[in-house]
Order: sequence, then C-alpha cells, then structure tokens
Amino acid sequence: MDIKGVHKDFTLNGNSFSSKDELLTYTEKISPEMTSFLEEWFNDKNYIVAQTSGSTGVPKSISLDKTFVVNSAKATSTYFNLSPKTSALLCLPISYIAGKMMLIRALVLGWHLEVTPSSATPLYNRTETYDFAAMVPLQVENSLPQLHQIKKLIVGGGPVSNALFKKLQTSATKVYETYGMTETMTHIAVKPIQNFSEKYLKNNFSNSFFNVLPNITIYKDQRNCLVIKAPKISKDIIFTNDVVHLISDTQFEWLGRYDSIINSGGIKLNPEKIELKLEELISNRFFLTGIPDPKLGQKMVLVVASEPDPSLLSKVKSFHKLSKFEIPKEIFFLKDFTTTSSGKIQRKETLQKLKLL
Repeated sequence: MDIKGVHKDFTLNGNSFSSKDELLTYTEKISPEMTSFLEEWFNDKNYIVAQTSGSTGVPKSISLDKTFVVNSAKATSTYFNLSPKTSALLCLPISYIAGKMMLIRALVLGWHLEVTPSSATPLYNRTETYDFAAMVPLQVENSLPQLHQIKKLIVGGGPVSNALFKKLQTSATKVYETYGMTETMTHIAVKPIQNFSEKYLKNNFSNSFFNVLPNITIYKDQRNCLVIKAPKISKDIIFTNDVVHLISDTQFEWLGRYDSIINSGGIKLNPEKIELKLEELISNRFFLTGIPDPKLGQKMVLVVASEPDPSLLSKVKSFHKLSKFEIPKEIFFLKDFTTTSSGKIQRKETLQKLKLL
C-alpha cells in the first residue's frame, strides 16, 4: 500500500488498497459516514472532530490532535500485544470515538479489519473468528453464545453489570472492561473481567480495579474525582466527574459520577454503587436518581423499564444487602428508556418522560 500514514498490511473487509481514492471509493459503498471520517483523517488539518456521547449531558464536538490519536492507537496495541495483521471486528458506530479508534488502529497498525453494521447483535450470522473487538455491554450480553469467536474483547460505553460480569467468568474470550472518554481517545485504563473466585463474586460488587495504561498519571481532586495526566494523548490535564477510590498510583476503583450523587437529608448516596447491589434483585434495566423533596432536599427514587409491578417496592425494602439509607423512597415504571445510539441510558431525558424534571 502506498498511502502516507497507512500501514502496508492494512485491509478492510479483505481488500487492500493502492491509493486513498481507491479506499474512499470502496468505503462509499459500505458506509458514507466512514468515507466522511477518512476524508477528515487524510486532510491537511492536524486534528479530527469527535462527538461526545451525550449520556451525561448535552452532546458536544471536541477537537482531537491526530498525533495523540495515533499515540492512543499504539498504546492499545502495546498493552494487548496486537501486532500487524491482527484480525479485528468493527461493530460500533463510526460517529463516536470508539468506532473511529477501531478504524484508526487498523489503518496505522496494519490490522485486517472487518466492518459490520452497528447493531445489538454484532455476531449474528457471523462465523469468522477475530483477534480483537470492542463492544458495549448490551452487545456482549446478546453475543454470549458466539463470544468465543473473539480472542480479546474490550467492553466500554458503560459499566459492566454484576450479572454480565458473572456470566463472563467461563468465557474462552479474554474480556476487559475499559475506562475512558472522548477526550482521552477512548480508554486510558482497563480491568480484567475473568478468573475471580466464587467467594469474590459472592461478596464483591466492584468487579476488581482499573489499571492505567503506560505513560498515564492519575490522582484525585478535592471532590474525590479522578484527574488524568496523559501527555502522549492530551496536552491538558483532564479533570473528570468520576468519583474514584485510588488503590495505588496505577489502580483505581470507579465509584460513580459526582453529578449523580444524591444528597438526601444530609446523607450522600452514590446511586451507581447501590445499583450494583440491586442488579441481583431486578432483571429489567433500571437506575436510581434523586428528585426534589421538601423535607429531604432530594429523595432517592428507582426508575425501572417495565410494566408496573406493585410488589417490587416491598421486595426492595426487604432486600438484605441494602442499608436503610439505600432503600429508594418511590419506584417509577416506564416502558422504554431514552438511550444514546450506543445504548447508554440518558437519565435526564428519561426522567423528563416521567415529568420528574
């Protein structure tokens, strides 16, 4: 291949290309959105524009230095020992950074990339095996019978539930949950999902700790939120809204979002931690949130994606793993949650459906 900045071993759906025009002509047939992004990647500007997911606020566009993007791709390759000619599956939307990064990794590292339309069942009717892939938790849940077709899998876009964590223990695939955001070109930390003892699985909800990738420094600010210093992928220090417990200079436990914390009568409640406990009790999608209350300031309520179940509140109240402060004051039922294209729950928009905001 004679394309500047593209590895000679790169292939897309089994095809090699001798020029940018040939590559762009091919991608127009399978994904005009991919073509548009590749034109941006090959232009003379030193940055690309990426869109945040909008799961925790209004989606916004940010500029990412192309040199930092390449550095991020190389860091992933090094950490997971992925050499040229790695077979990889792209099953995420190219509109978001996770999909863009899979394509960039393939371009600059010389991977053999297969592209399938983004869907909740990415391995449906596929018989090929792959060295590497990235999925959101919903895709993993729907792909469990075929997951052995992927040797190494990273999971991002939202926390891996306790239930899915347990199901993955016996998988032949090496599965890693990732931590990252658009500003960091996807993940800056990963944690293994498998090989935990039955005792650990019974007594823990944190699902182990995240390990940062090389050349990344982490610490906490006065809010106990994670701060990331990663000079190879960002010229700025990144202050997050993720509350963490630092295990060491290279490890942390994610506790939840600072902007999700509920202050109920002076008691600060971390909904994400309580949700991990409730996953044992509730099979439908759900989340906890705070709504205004004249006495408490905020009261914690449970929102469940299902038909009304009058018995659920009594079950929750008697659930032995919840302290008295962790029991929601009310339960609301809604047939469908509002989500992003990658399946993340948009809590604010969902609450607006219920007229709770």
